[in-house]
Amino acid sequence: MSAATKTDTTIANTNVVTKYKAAADVTNSVLRKVISACKEDSKIIDLCKLGDAAIVDGLSTQYTKDKSISKGISYPTSVSVNNIVCHYAPSENDTTSQQTLKKGDIVRVQLGAHIDGYAAVSGGTVVIGASAEAPVTGKAADAIAAAHYAAEAIQRLIKPGNKNMAVTDKVQKIAGAFGCKPIENMLCHEQKQNDLDGQKQIILNPAPENRSTFATCEFAPYEVYLIDVFITSGEGRTKKSELRTNIYKKTGTSYQLKMKSARATFSDISKTFGTFPFTIRSCEDERQTRMGLIECTKMGVVQAFDIQEEKPSEAVAQVTFTALVTPNGVERITQGVAFDTKVIQTEKKIEDAEI
Repeated sequence: MSAATKTDTTIANTNVVTKYKAAADVTNSVLRKVISACKEDSKIIDLCKLGDAAIVDGLSTQYTKDKSISKGISYPTSVSVNNIVCHYAPSENDTTSQQTLKKGDIVRVQLGAHIDGYAAVSGGTVVIGASAEAPVTGKAADAIAAAHYAAEAIQRLIKPGNKNMAVTDKVQKIAGAFGCKPIENMLCHEQKQNDLDGQKQIILNPAPENRSTFATCEFAPYEVYLIDVFITSGEGRTKKSELRTNIYKKTGTSYQLKMKSARATFSDISKTFGTFPFTIRSCEDERQTRMGLIECTKMGVVQAFDIQEEKPSEAVAQVTFTALVTPNGVERITQGVAFDTKVIQTEKKIEDAEI
């Protein structure tokens, strides 16, 4: 196909926008469903299964006439609780598979769908048992409020002509106003068809050694961004959890795998999940997949989404959304948990008028 006739895969193409928004409709609906099911005594694994099944079901009614269009999960449902920051999607064989939610737990849910490789991802934070009559206060309220206002600021700032480090500076100031910090070295990415990890990135809290070397970029019309805001009441530094990793994705790196099990696993991943993250639980043979993943991850052809954790005494909040950057402004197509000041009652506020 010549350059002149090549299909435009950016959001300058209205067909692409329609696919993004159809995927977003599914994502938004499923996130609401999972958040509603986050109640005291709910099993985390059941919530993850609920989300994944609902995404598949929701996509079954989209683009039914064109069988050539791929559809699927662009981010498997993860339900991370309290100091477990992200990527928690337990398997039946995990020792923690029967874990349930408790009153007062801070729960972060993330999930996503794609249509024809155009992905819409969303994530939000809810506190179990919270209401206007029993509001969230203290560190939890501070972190949730900071994440909300940081996300709002990012949406305003990723317009054409602005630069990524201006976003970094603004988010750090907002978090600081609530006595919080963004999680260190967490990234937001430009996304393209079949790719959640595009070349342009935003870092919300670079480690000192990364700030001067991090690539500066300028936002441009017709770009799409996956915005991941993680705010903690702590110092911003997390560590790898001892909980077993269950989410993986292909990296795009090429390597001739030596082990038969690794080659078979990589082939299955490519056919079933493509370039999007997947959970071990969704694989046909979990034991064989884990064996095959050993060489795949060692050689860098598959990335492990290791579970990260904060100190147990700290509160962590998340806001994740997909945004379309157009010449006329930024459109947020996925919506998380509504921010209600009657439920989230922080004593802190943004005093700086410039913020």
